[in-house]
Amino acid sequence: MKTKPFLATFVLAVALATPVFAQDGMKTKSDDEKTKTKADGMTTKTKMADDGKMKVKGKSRAGDKMKTKTQPRKGDMMGSSGSMSTTSSGSEGVMVGGAMMTANKDIVDNAAGSADHTTLVAAVKAAGLVETLKGTGPFTVFAPTNGAFDKLPAGTVASLLTPEMKPTLTKILTYHVVPGRLMAADLKNGQMLTTVEGEALMVMVDGTGVMLKDAKGGMSKVTIANAVSSNGVTHVIDTVLMPAK
Repeated sequence: MKTKPFLATFVLAVALATPVFAQDGMKTKSDDEKTKTKADGMTTKTKMADDGKMKVKGKSRAGDKMKTKTQPRKGDMMGSSGSMSTTSSGSEGVMVGGAMMTANKDIVDNAAGSADHTTLVAAVKAAGLVETLKGTGPFTVFAPTNGAFDKLPAGTVASLLTPEMKPTLTKILTYHVVPGRLMAADLKNGQMLTTVEGEALMVMVDGTGVMLKDAKGGMSKVTIANAVSSNGVTHVIDTVLMPAK
């Protein structure tokens, strides 16, 4: 299944057809190549070209303007030292878990190819979020690796994958999704991201890279950034983020 756009500015809001992702005060219009979003006094227009390049324009109610361009075939990667650097990942996209993440696939299909995200893919299926994350979006997904899930207390993952825990699993997974397309360059120190789950994530940026602070004070590091899909962008993280509720 092939869909279109995924990433813009900081708190881009999208009104989705799926109830889990619906948010008040957000309006979105999309066609095959363009997405227009209005939320919290900000109007954002996103346009994706046939070659995968994206143009984003934003204007606030106060008249402030922003304009940016992205080239999905080049990804910001974490170097071996842990610092964020802009590195070409090849002509196709960003390599994650032994597979190339490409802009002609949606978020779910790209994630399914990563050997490092088998637990996340299983969780998305168990929560019934596959079709949602295959939707138009755009979405920004912070994707925990298998190793991130392994950090949870013994038995936690197996418990979350049971039908009885579906509501809890859904809350945790949607806490890793932010409406809009946020590239690494859009993430600023101290920025607060409102997740689809409803609670916020804090961005912390320094010389070593990008960290996310969850509602319980837990910290997660972005290890691979800017894995662009047809309906958004994925940033790989090393720790599962937890909402407060």
